[in-house]
Amino acid sequence: MNPVLEPLFRTVRATHPKADLRLIERAYDVAAYHHRDQKRKSGDPYITHPLAVATILAELGTDDETLCAALLHDTVEDTAYSLDELRGDFGDTIASLVDGVTKLDKVKFGDAAQAETVRKMVVAMSRDIRVLIIKLADRLHNMRTMRYLPEHKRHQKSRETLEIFAPLAHRLGMNTIKWELEDLAFAMLYPKRYDEIARMVSERAPRRDLFLQEVIEKVSGDLREAKIRAVVKGRPKHYYSVYQKMIARDVAFDDIYDLVGIRVLVDTVRDCYAALGTIHARWNPVPGRFKDYIAMPKFNMYQSLHTTVIGPEGKPVELQIRTHAMHHRAEYGVAAHWKYKEEVGSAGPTGKVKPGNDMAWLRQLLDWQKETADPGEFLESLRFDLSVSEVYVFTPKGQVIALPEGATPVDFAYAVHTEVGHRCIGARVNGRLVPLESRLGNGDTVEIFTSKSPDAGPSRDWLKFVKSGRARNKIRQWFSKERRETAIEAGKEAIGRAMRKQGLPLQRLMSGEALLALARDLHYPDVSALYAAVGEGHIAAQAVVQKLVASIGGVDSAEEDIAETSLPTRLRGRPRGGGAGVVVAGDADVWVRLSKCCTPVPGDEIVGFVTRGHGVSVHRDDCSNIQQLKAQPDRLVEVSWSPSDDSVFLVAIQVEALDRPRLLSDVTRTLSDQHVNILSASVTTSRDRVAVSKFTFEMGDPKHLGHVLKAVRTIQGVFDVYRVSGAGS
Repeated sequence: MNPVLEPLFRTVRATHPKADLRLIERAYDVAAYHHRDQKRKSGDPYITHPLAVATILAELGTDDETLCAALLHDTVEDTAYSLDELRGDFGDTIASLVDGVTKLDKVKFGDAAQAETVRKMVVAMSRDIRVLIIKLADRLHNMRTMRYLPEHKRHQKSRETLEIFAPLAHRLGMNTIKWELEDLAFAMLYPKRYDEIARMVSERAPRRDLFLQEVIEKVSGDLREAKIRAVVKGRPKHYYSVYQKMIARDVAFDDIYDLVGIRVLVDTVRDCYAALGTIHARWNPVPGRFKDYIAMPKFNMYQSLHTTVIGPEGKPVELQIRTHAMHHRAEYGVAAHWKYKEEVGSAGPTGKVKPGNDMAWLRQLLDWQKETADPGEFLESLRFDLSVSEVYVFTPKGQVIALPEGATPVDFAYAVHTEVGHRCIGARVNGRLVPLESRLGNGDTVEIFTSKSPDAGPSRDWLKFVKSGRARNKIRQWFSKERRETAIEAGKEAIGRAMRKQGLPLQRLMSGEALLALARDLHYPDVSALYAAVGEGHIAAQAVVQKLVASIGGVDSAEEDIAETSLPTRLRGRPRGGGAGVVVAGDADVWVRLSKCCTPVPGDEIVGFVTRGHGVSVHRDDCSNIQQLKAQPDRLVEVSWSPSDDSVFLVAIQVEALDRPRLLSDVTRTLSDQHVNILSASVTTSRDRVAVSKFTFEMGDPKHLGHVLKAVRTIQGVFDVYRVSGAGS
């Protein structure tokens, strides 16, 4: 046996004892031979990649055919080895798996092309789900070795991973893959946020571990007394999921991290409920936090009992209670099917789920991708569909229909049939008439009333409240067929209205070139298509105006405005050159202002600009405004630094931090401790829980700035702090 394969075979023997090791070795030999002259970006032999992918899949417990396909997955695309040769050597099944993975890798450029790739994935998945499992393992190994790629490629792949591959792994129940993909992509896209959360986690780990140990000992003791055999352990915390919870629940890090989670693994479903009773007998449950996913499994076959109790010291403790088989399925999802293939019957006494019934979502996705013509729209809808929770509602005949959380009767109508959706005029939920925008809850029975009129059709207002991608696409398709000219006119008018509202120059902004460039950026073929998209509600007029303004570098760029916004850097006395710390060549007695737009300090390369009635405005040489002022060279003058003891300089810094209570007061206190005089401050908090604070302050000695930045960086939650070129930039 080849010694290189020993670690792989050790894993295969543990997870899939009946696997054909000789077949796997033959697949490795063929792959190694055909990749023999190829290297990865890291310089390693190429064969290390397929071998690593196969090892990841072996850890999931997949079958030998999948492992062979993983070893061979790049041969057809990257070497002279043809698909027909592979079919002759390894048979139809392995050949079709390799062909499926190869097709997914064909298209890689641009959003629409990426959507096309995802479509191919959906088609390949519908034929054999193992194609996607190989693709996920391939992406996981690529993410582990991503550091060898150029930065723009790393960012593109990481965003794709967060938006598509990690949610797909979640949909397929493959949580071990999902968590690692998320953490790797998070670290690549937002390294400073990742490091700050990792630092905060490690700081609290010892205190939290003691509390966790106490809870585990008490739960284990109670279960032993109740004669329930159980394994009780802490749940690992994943940095990206901590960050996501901060955003979703809108709470600070401490509130998330102090929430202790433990997992209880037992032998049977009966033991799950017995363990739940035992735990509730010791600690009071938190109302509304109990979920029974054993009786009602999630879309991805996940089964568990979830409860939150008020544990020792009054701290909440989250518990998941499940059987060992459920745990395996929760970790490995569809990949666990091969291990439990022989198990039949849906959720029976042992909590086993019949593999055939789990992938309704996949079948729904397949129908849906046939209906959606525009690949960009398909990708957008897929992202949305992957990111939401679900509610389960019933038709009057008792059929269960899964809809996104917050779905309305209109979503339900389109889920039943497109025509039912188009003709929907009213709804009854649990026997009572309700408005069409009402939110449906789990277990509701929904009945739809339809119009018999030949002119019946959806309302544009429905787009404001429907939640499912299918309903949104169907409504948009309906209106796309209506008069396009009307939409173009409406879009043009909406953009003009948005500009007038802000007092913007219409002629300058609505020039053909600027709009055409923007239309291309937004993936519309021409300006008319952009107007139509605005008219149909695909994109907001305000968003178009903002992008237009940004594309021409902001509206207001006249040099007089720059001069007016300059701040004199000395608040008392005669603000002449020496006092500002700057002298003008040939005249030491000219009134000098350090410009507020780029706040220069000694050490910066500077240039002077003669303003009308305001002396000389001093800018940094790399200031964006000075580039425009260079068009008037006769008003540029040479200036140089000459700071004195009483010179005061303006400095602007930006602080980026994970949002939390008292963050602003901690930053301002730290700045005060550093003896800086704050002149202005602005704080904005984005939807992803990042607080961006900008401070402008006076400083006598610019060398002191390094100490200030260092002090601010030590504040909890702050992941970046740096000097910016201006208070307003």
